[in-house]
Amino acid sequence: MRVEIWSDIACPWCYVGKARFEKALAAFPHRDRVEVVHRSFELDPGRAKDDVQPVLTMLSRKYGMSEAQAQAGEDNLGAQAAAEGLAYRTRGRDHGNTFDLHRLLRFAKEQGRQDELIQLLYRANFAEERSLFTEGDERIVELAAEAGLDADAARAVLADPERYADEVRADEREAAQLGATGVPFFVLDRAYGVSGAQPAEVFSQALTQAWGDRSPLTVIDQDDAQACGADGCAVPQH
Repeated sequence: MRVEIWSDIACPWCYVGKARFEKALAAFPHRDRVEVVHRSFELDPGRAKDDVQPVLTMLSRKYGMSEAQAQAGEDNLGAQAAAEGLAYRTRGRDHGNTFDLHRLLRFAKEQGRQDELIQLLYRANFAEERSLFTEGDERIVELAAEAGLDADAARAVLADPERYADEVRADEREAAQLGATGVPFFVLDRAYGVSGAQPAEVFSQALTQAWGDRSPLTVIDQDDAQACGADGCAVPQH
């Protein structure tokens, strides 16, 4: 079974939702047969790469709330993250464009290191003092290397704005086609969708239902069909 997760590194509920989903997946009896793929979704796609703001300023302007209200929301998120065993800085974080991060995650997927990289990016954005957005590409390259990627290869991806750009945009178009208006958005075997950072119990129910509802493969066969198998290939004698 395949689970696709549309998310954004700038999305705190994606950070929390990933932990809740993984808790459910760890307890799922068929977890070894579940493939998890991370898909791209930008919460702020129109933001310029050099436009970096404090999170509280961004929230106040985007949602028309006071900074006190924005801070209360951050404090609540910090408590939610802590309940999942996640570190979360409720003060001093910033917000910026995530398109390059999504491009690098596509590269990491090809290298089989996507989950490692996305977790490090989440940690850097939500739990660490160093910024993902103001220290330049070398900060991101450091994280890529920590995730097991070749640093020079990661640096080359970041230096070329067209590398994996089409793949990221395709993910975002597909999210719209599937009806995702926000993230995190989980799609199980293209049959079930789970929206938001639901409790682990909801993910457990979704995994169980999606697994049980999988359609068995119908095989059309004939006794004299020619095929290769574990014992070799049958060769016609006449």
